Amino acid sequence: MLAAVQQNGDALRCAAEALKADRAIVFAAVQQNAGALVHAAVALKADRDIVLAAVQQYGHALAFAAPEFKADRAIVRAAVQKKGRALRFAAPALKADREVVLNAVWQDGHALEFAAPEFKADRTIVLAAVQQDGTALLHASGELKTDATIVLAAVRSAGWALCHASKELKADATVVAAAVRQDGYALQHASRAVIGDATIVLAAVLHNGFALFYAPDALKADRAIVLAAVQQHGGALKYAADALKADRAIALAAVQKHGDALQFVAPTLKYDATIVTAAVRENGRALRFAASALRDDEWLKLLARRRSSWLPARAHAFLKLARDQSDAAVQSQVDLFLIKSDLADWISAKC
Repeated sequence: MLAAVQQNGDALRCAAEALKADRAIVFAAVQQNAGALVHAAVALKADRDIVLAAVQQYGHALAFAAPEFKADRAIVRAAVQKKGRALRFAAPALKADREVVLNAVWQDGHALEFAAPEFKADRTIVLAAVQQDGTALLHASGELKTDATIVLAAVRSAGWALCHASKELKADATVVAAAVRQDGYALQHASRAVIGDATIVLAAVLHNGFALFYAPDALKADRAIVLAAVQQHGGALKYAADALKADRAIALAAVQKHGDALQFVAPTLKYDATIVTAAVRENGRALRFAASALRDDEWLKLLARRRSSWLPARAHAFLKLARDQSDAAVQSQVDLFLIKSDLADWISAKC
């Protein structure tokens, strides 16, 4: 049994009761898989060395420890240093222990959820929590959600944390700018007044083009903002003003980044061979969004089949390199592979 638990600690669950009470076997099991502690005999869940070994391997093993160890400061500190949210299994007195709580939030900001209420209003502890994970702002007191320093630290760590900020700070340009630079989607949580700021919207779409969705109509018609958005992700063209969907330079930038953005360009541009070719080069399946006249173009159909084949880009590059070799034997082997893979038209397709 010892060999079995050394390979897989969870094998302890299948052991005879006598073996679950064997100290050497249980110790080996928790060293391999801390969760095996749940299968140990009650007496060994009260063995300090075994419990310490378990929580040092996986903090949440504290859940299976004997009650006295959930109130043991050294054991709990070891557990939260490994897994901050193991604080949930600690005795109330240790959830109110400043050092233990700090160790927990340093490892996982969301451990703040399980701290004593007074620590959710403690500026030092909350700051440590949001610096580790900005979204831990959720667990802070209402007062600290109005603290600009705390909220700024939170959104710099995770822009999405803006949703937990006070109404006043959702209208603070400095806070919102920091949030959208970290996560463009945070724009949806900003106040209307700030969303109208072109600088902030530009910062948002530079991080995530789809943040354009949350911009006011006036900024969806701003050429610089839309161009930045589609350069980040071509699909953002979907949210641009109609006039910019007909802007050739913007449409080209969009399909070069994401071929399927061809579906969002103005109808007239779906007849534009340059734009359609760029889209198909990026993604062969984009051809289905072209005007019918171009969908029937033989060369474009050939290119589309090549660009939508199952071969990844690196394999394409390798095959091209191999076929470009002067060795006729190598060329014939590659061509044979392509034919057998139902990719014969790749042989003549242009790059």
